[in-house]
Amino acid sequence: MSRGWKGGSTRAWRRVRRQVLERDGYRCQLKLDVCTTRATTAHHVKGKAMGDDPRFLVAACQPCNLKVGDPTKHDPAPLPWGGW
Repeated sequence: MSRGWKGGSTRAWRRVRRQVLERDGYRCQLKLDVCTTRATTAHHVKGKAMGDDPRFLVAACQPCNLKVGDPTKHDPAPLPWGGW
């Protein structure tokens, strides 16, 4: 799977990913409506800008990880409607 990513994954990332999956018991921590419960990925909770620090990673199944996407790139909250 990493072959599709620009630059691929590194040994360091694979080690951190494995540590996060083991820490969370290979159970998805996101648990969205598309959840398969079996975690295979590590999700960056605060975006990749925080780096690969395990404190900011949780185990996630692929469907939940893809649905959440990058948490730093979500649309801003809508402004309240002021009427006509």
